[in-house]
Amino acid sequence: MAGLASFTQVLIDTREAGLPVAASQLAAAGLPVFPCVPGAKRPLTEHGFHDATTNLGRVEQWWGRWPEANIGVPTGQASGLVVVDVDVHSEADGYRWFGRANRAGLTVGWDVLVSTPSGGMHAYYPVAPGTEQQRSWQAAMAGIDFRGDGGYIIVPPSVVQYEDSAVAYQLARIAGTPPRPVDASGLRQFLDPRPSPAFRRTTRGPRREADVSRLASWVAARGEGERNRGLFWAACRLAENDIPAADAVEVLSAAASQAGLGQREIAATIRSAYRTTHGETTHGREAAPSVGPESFVRRNRPSAGPSARVRGIE
Repeated sequence: MAGLASFTQVLIDTREAGLPVAASQLAAAGLPVFPCVPGAKRPLTEHGFHDATTNLGRVEQWWGRWPEANIGVPTGQASGLVVVDVDVHSEADGYRWFGRANRAGLTVGWDVLVSTPSGGMHAYYPVAPGTEQQRSWQAAMAGIDFRGDGGYIIVPPSVVQYEDSAVAYQLARIAGTPPRPVDASGLRQFLDPRPSPAFRRTTRGPRREADVSRLASWVAARGEGERNRGLFWAACRLAENDIPAADAVEVLSAAASQAGLGQREIAATIRSAYRTTHGETTHGREAAPSVGPESFVRRNRPSAGPSARVRGIE
């Protein structure tokens, strides 16, 4: 396992290189790579990132066959690096949440920032020491994904093809201080808070009422920046447990109001949670769009250019 330092050096050395050269240099530095569809992110090989290798002969064979193939690198223990993936969607501004997490000390320690074709950013960190895995996860409502074990990332100088332009992943900034691992679990809790103890599916009766009461107390304790997302999460849990929407409003309204949300926002958030969970309401209203990653649409697609600016990091 080569690690983050080797990866960063290759990015510096191959800023003007083509895809075959960059792929070979990454492999030569000990970083496993695999080919992805030209202009896209899907793997070209049968087993995807599980096919990643540092074997130069295999790498040269792949890029000899597909010279325009994008470069994929598995994240986590396989490569020695993990990535905080910041996106800007129609429903989430990942830069805003990355900045908040940074002020909380949760995203400091990155070694390199890469601008992405969609206008987002990849922040690279070394894997945590020891044998503990850092699994990939997603905080969709915050516009941030964590790429660790079980995931992969597309790296420079790969290009994403849009209808009217082709935009490359580009090295944007290198840290001037030694990198350190990111607290992935702490970051996830900050971006996507979960009640503790976790709400459990139960039968009707005192046990269920106690669970609902704890969930309401958890919502009431959410601070600024967590209130709406916390209410949405809690309402989804009630919907999953077949609690009627009217009961959810009754249970959660006072708690969310105590947290500082207005009644109109509370009602809209609970309604959205029930539509998301059940697909449609029982009153024939139109289903709300999914909040999953496939539902997000970029507001402003960046145009092609010599460089892409990474914002939100001072």
